[in-house]
Amino acid sequence: MASDTTASATFLDSGHASGELLRTIDWRGAFWVASGVPALVLFSIGGIAGVAGKVAFLVWTVSMIMGLLQSFTYAEIAGLFPNKSGGASVYGAAAWVRYSKIIAPLSVWCNWFAWTPVLSLGCSIAAAYILNSLAPIPPADAPHVLAWAASHANSIPLDSPRVAEWLSANHGKAAADAVAALVSADAVAAMTPSIRNWAFYHGTLGPVSFSFNAAFIIGAVLMLLTFAIQHRGILSTASVQKYVGLAVIIPMLIVGVVPIITGQIEWSNFTPLEPLKAAYAPEMGQWDIGGWTLILGAMFIAAWSTYGFETAVCYTREFKNPGTDTFKAIFYSGLLCLLLFTLVPFTFQGVLGLNGMLAPEIVDGSGVAAAMGNMVSGGGWVTSLLVMMMILALMLCLMTAMAGTSRTLYQGARDGWLPRYLDHVNSHGAPTRAMWTDLGVNLAILAIACADATSFFFILAVSNCGYIIFNFLNLNSGWIHRLDNAHVHRPWRAPTAILAIGTVLAFVNAVFMGAGAKVWNPIALWAGLFTAALIIPVFAYRHYVQDKGVFPAHMMEDLGLDGADMNRRKAGILPYLTLIAGLATVLIANWFFQLPA
Repeated sequence: MASDTTASATFLDSGHASGELLRTIDWRGAFWVASGVPALVLFSIGGIAGVAGKVAFLVWTVSMIMGLLQSFTYAEIAGLFPNKSGGASVYGAAAWVRYSKIIAPLSVWCNWFAWTPVLSLGCSIAAAYILNSLAPIPPADAPHVLAWAASHANSIPLDSPRVAEWLSANHGKAAADAVAALVSADAVAAMTPSIRNWAFYHGTLGPVSFSFNAAFIIGAVLMLLTFAIQHRGILSTASVQKYVGLAVIIPMLIVGVVPIITGQIEWSNFTPLEPLKAAYAPEMGQWDIGGWTLILGAMFIAAWSTYGFETAVCYTREFKNPGTDTFKAIFYSGLLCLLLFTLVPFTFQGVLGLNGMLAPEIVDGSGVAAAMGNMVSGGGWVTSLLVMMMILALMLCLMTAMAGTSRTLYQGARDGWLPRYLDHVNSHGAPTRAMWTDLGVNLAILAIACADATSFFFILAVSNCGYIIFNFLNLNSGWIHRLDNAHVHRPWRAPTAILAIGTVLAFVNAVFMGAGAKVWNPIALWAGLFTAALIIPVFAYRHYVQDKGVFPAHMMEDLGLDGADMNRRKAGILPYLTLIAGLATVLIANWFFQLPA
């Protein structure tokens, strides 16, 4: 293998000549592109509190430590491929290709459909913030709402079916209480701007709803803006994200630190350290099977956020010096995430408490900015500033996701896993066809995410099934590469003990998936496995129809292999046994762990 310096110079020239990705950034550029990952905590901080209760802060901390330990395996295998883009899934797929043609593209596919919904989910939350700013839902104590309620005080008779339904859900209350509550709700609905309820079309599709509403329109515009920024290549993207990242990270740090300094942390909000009796209900349960299932569900969904900084190695093909930049990019990104993923959830829980964390506006994310403003004792202008920060944070997530997922599709096509049309970049070195594919898929997902919270978390759970599968395959690819590709130069080599820990954590993640997916939706696990299986027809078309059963020559050249080397499997049957054990772990965990009655 040529030296890193030589490779950098060679590929910089060839990139301009042949329209390939360009070597224009160092590890700092990748760090800023990955700086959108800490903002993912804002996606699910309320949802995780809703199922983990007072254990939530610990869930975030443990999950982040696991992500950091796993990243060392990814840093090593990324260093094996200075000429590849696309991230850890591409590097791990190269380990599995000797043992199964279909397992290798499965890793790439699962990584892509795990990351790509960040675009649609982020746009749906950002659109909600913009709608709240332009057309807010009035509070129940607003003067015009109270005036409407007073003029319609007798509009609901005491024997109304609505009153009976309300009383059945609120034991110990009187009919007059029901009428007052219902009239107040009707007043808020009447005074809510009509655009909040407008939809061009809506319906249901299997277990989810979809809606082409105002939030969808706003989200689609944000998605197109992200595309326009990324169209000019990774150097331009990194430059934009450096300043957006600072505008997001600094306020998150302030919100995380100020309440601790000012003594706002209420330590009773962390005890007793017990799971909830039922999801989204502020009643303590026990450490029984039901309680553990809720905690494993929280660990499952937290992984989608805390492991995400592995995207920093998506840009190996665009590093000026991949031999040194790869490790630095993922290591320093991991340290930033470790700080924010532990500090922010701790502060939120310490200030808001269990009841505050379970508030609907925290669970769906729409009230996070207001809560942050209260934590730093800010007035209306501070809250408005934090709303803007939230929108910037979500835009940061969008740019991180599109940059990573488009390069995964691009490299997957280059290596013969995915359809050939994705193997294209523009004059700026941006993989535009992969970006358009991301955009099209996410417009469809956006319509689902904008429908309701249930559909939002269903998408999140299904995509995370793919993420856990990808992590399982990639963590095990570390020791497979050690056995099969011991001769290949490693710019950075992980300690063997850390590599072994990563292998164990692969099975721990399998438990999270088997036990935890059902917490978010009864069919989430099976929907995730079905989505993962969609790679079979996609790969079959590329490999057997487009490529006539032969992989592109450069895929093997990256490892210094020829056709005969592909048949030498030094790991023997161990990879196959690992796959069987992983599937068994998922199925046994799904059978054993059950939700609280």
